[in-house]
Amino acid sequence: MELAHTKFRVMLVDDHPERMQMLEQALAIEQHVIVARLDSRADLAIEVNLHKPEIIFIDVDAPGRATLESLAQINKLRPLPVVLCAARSDSETARRVVDAGVSAYVVNGLQPERVSALLEVAVARFEMQQTLRLELDAARTRLADQRDIEKAKGLLMKRRNLDEAGAFALLRRMAMDRQQKIGDYARALLSAADVL
Repeated sequence: MELAHTKFRVMLVDDHPERMQMLEQALAIEQHVIVARLDSRADLAIEVNLHKPEIIFIDVDAPGRATLESLAQINKLRPLPVVLCAARSDSETARRVVDAGVSAYVVNGLQPERVSALLEVAVARFEMQQTLRLELDAARTRLADQRDIEKAKGLLMKRRNLDEAGAFALLRRMAMDRQQKIGDYARALLSAADVL
């Protein structure tokens, strides 16, 4: 998800109407669009699917377990930048906030003139996290491919009496014939060998 513009669709979560109003005014000044106004009892995962915000902005006294679990679920299924402001926190809560995928966490000190800057920081940090996640997934895939290719080569060397180069060439040719990536074909070959 790439957020190239600076005007965001924001879902607000706050239990205090006067604080919510202050946030609404701060966001309106910067021409952000508020797509939902909720309290902390709302099921955030459902609301995200319903309203399709680009950012979630939560302002609470202290983040509750249900809120953090909802944010963790959103982070897995439909990752979004999240700004979480709390009046108080402790080290265990801070750890759980990070684990839930919160992009920006502010304790005891939200000022209206800083709301837009917080959104920009949250988006930048979110994009960085997403890039790192994609790079990690790609590295894991490459390692799995290498492992499975080596196993499939070993299987072909044993069953077809080939040397390593010949086994790799055969594996590559069979993958190309089936229009598959060599790692995917190696896994299919290993699965078929397990069945037989």
